[in-house]
Amino acid sequence: MDLELSRFLKACNPTHPLDSSNELDRSYYVDLSTVRGVKLMESLARTIARMAPDEATCQLFTGHIGCGKSTELLRLKYELDKQKFHVAYFECDKQLELSDVDASDVLLAIAGQISATLEGQSINIVPAYFKKLFGEMADLLQTKLDLGVNFKLSVGIAEITAQAKNSPSLRRQMRERLESRTNSIINSINKELLAPAKKQLREKGMKGLVVIVDNLDRIENRIDPKEQSRAGYLFVERGDQLRGLDCHLVYTVPLLLTFSNDAAIVTGRFGTEIKTLPMIPARLADGSECEEGMALLRQIVMARAFPTLSPLQRIEDVHVKAVFDSPQTLDRLCQVSGGHVRNLFRFLLGCLQQDDPPISASLLESIIANERNKMSKIVTDDEWELIRKVHQDKRLSGEAQYQMLIKSQFVFEYEYQGNGWFDCNPILDKLL
Repeated sequence: MDLELSRFLKACNPTHPLDSSNELDRSYYVDLSTVRGVKLMESLARTIARMAPDEATCQLFTGHIGCGKSTELLRLKYELDKQKFHVAYFECDKQLELSDVDASDVLLAIAGQISATLEGQSINIVPAYFKKLFGEMADLLQTKLDLGVNFKLSVGIAEITAQAKNSPSLRRQMRERLESRTNSIINSINKELLAPAKKQLREKGMKGLVVIVDNLDRIENRIDPKEQSRAGYLFVERGDQLRGLDCHLVYTVPLLLTFSNDAAIVTGRFGTEIKTLPMIPARLADGSECEEGMALLRQIVMARAFPTLSPLQRIEDVHVKAVFDSPQTLDRLCQVSGGHVRNLFRFLLGCLQQDDPPISASLLESIIANERNKMSKIVTDDEWELIRKVHQDKRLSGEAQYQMLIKSQFVFEYEYQGNGWFDCNPILDKLL
């Protein structure tokens, strides 16, 4: 089978999460649960579909940016869709200014996304409270909302959130109006939107309503270090309100929280642990190769090259050598990625942008060297000392070390067969 180069290039886009509702994306998907500790997505799905299908639940999910959270959450949506749940998934960073976000902003965005997906099912519900609220905010808005008989809640909220995202002054004025009414907003969403929506969905044979809020883990935390972090404020101080909606909720939360003293408070507020998606281990804590992790990393790459082939066929020499000059070059790519999916495809795409397959070992090494040089320039002496200590002890703790090492991708987190550890980004190996 010949390699379709243009399709392969597109499939290697490191910023594109796989959407399992798309047949081609589904053919690229590789189940990584066996090398990432517990089956996180299965756990989320079971809580919704089996443990409490008729109740409201709230679950928290995190991981390193670029480790594949969105791909897994879109897979969760696909599986829940098949089980007859109505799922409203959205990337909140596309609607909200995450450097300046509060609970009322998130709740408003959720209401808008629920409405948009319901309208796709020919269910148009307009809470009277929201029409009244928008009427009272007319003096703030740059565009007048049509609140007549044809008004759609999703359109009204989209207009308001778009204006607020683009204007700090408008965002501040809106928040002054909305924050004092947050409990009223929650009450309206529950009674005037969710209750009738769930009734109409049941009449259509649906089991329940699920909201997946992706990318809320990207909250900006650049504030006075003496103050509480924005993530801590939103999920600790406003946690009761975020979990107050009467439906199934899945929030992505900043990884920082798992290194913070706030983690226990968040667990108490939401009544659930924060589930963390770790990297795919290419090597174990003792430095030896993780055979299962490497096998899956090979599959991730080769599935993008030959999606219609079986997993065994993809890794046959004839197909590997259509993409790489040797199986060893594929292995080198997998190893140096550290199991970070986005980096895996960044390096691969970097090679493809310079030359057609088969990718040579020398080209890959030049991409690696360039990445190593860029990263080494920003590592301070104090950070080098910490990186070497993590590499030796396989441990990391506290917000300060998170900010220094994890956020900058100097160190990755792993979990395999009940063991958890940290290790340095393999890009830096030669410099330790």
